[in-house]
Amino acid sequence: MNTINETNFQFSGQKEVYKGKVREVYNINDDLLVMIASDRLSAFDVVLPRQIPFKGQILNQIATKMMNDTSDIVPNWLLANPDENVAVGHLCEPFKVEMVIRGYLSGHAAREYAAGKRTLCGVAMPEGMKENDKFPEPIITPSTKADNGEHDEDISREDILANQIVSEEDYLVLEDYTRKLFQRGTELAAKRGLILVDTKYEFGKTKDGKIVLIDEIHTPDSSRYFYAEGYAERQEKGENQKQLSKEFVRQWLIENGFQGKEGQEIPEMSDEKVIEISNRYIELYEQITGENFIKANTENVLERIEKNVSTFLENE
Repeated sequence: MNTINETNFQFSGQKEVYKGKVREVYNINDDLLVMIASDRLSAFDVVLPRQIPFKGQILNQIATKMMNDTSDIVPNWLLANPDENVAVGHLCEPFKVEMVIRGYLSGHAAREYAAGKRTLCGVAMPEGMKENDKFPEPIITPSTKADNGEHDEDISREDILANQIVSEEDYLVLEDYTRKLFQRGTELAAKRGLILVDTKYEFGKTKDGKIVLIDEIHTPDSSRYFYAEGYAERQEKGENQKQLSKEFVRQWLIENGFQGKEGQEIPEMSDEKVIEISNRYIELYEQITGENFIKANTENVLERIEKNVSTFLENE
């Protein structure tokens, strides 16, 4: 199966290209952004050597659906999807923080809690919790937005404002949008028999100063889901929760001695493991959206994307 590792397109009006961990963003005439979702897989802020078939298409299509399902409460950057792996939207100046919101003590928060910490990003976490318990209220725990190869770092609201990373006026909007999106995401997940555990949102400013949601939203790469059925029973028995997220990739890496720390080697991923991960992503797509996943034709995937994007830009 052909996968998308990297792209090197030259679109009409192209100004520059930003290559993130899994997405490549083309600036068109300082007006539009063409975001291409590759099949790269990242974990612990490291891009793994093998690509996962259809992963980019899956993330792009989930994010598009979720953007459409939340556009009535929070404006977003999206204009069109000329290809299964592509989103086109307004050029924005991204805020240099990621807005992480957690409804449950899971993942990074649980690891910090287990280490004895009771404050995360300046936010207090109650005593007496166990992993995967629900917080009394969702907590916002922002992180810095690191350059490629660097690790995102926890940061408090106070430090964001003190260091003028975001103005107080804008930050209040980011917090408000984050809570609204998480509430809507929670409602959408519940309809699918899922619990939205935690997620992150990224925001930017359009040229006219409007704050909008950018990048992906409520995908298994940016979010953690539990199955609602059996959640309470599993918590009571102290069992692991049944998850829908990228956590299964992280767990496999941890089991094979890798957490992104210096000196650790990325374990080799067999063809069987790659297919297994691809199938898990397809399962995630179908569970989150309630729709059957239709695989795009990947025979000449880069030619397909280039043609579809070029045709769209010509007609803009």
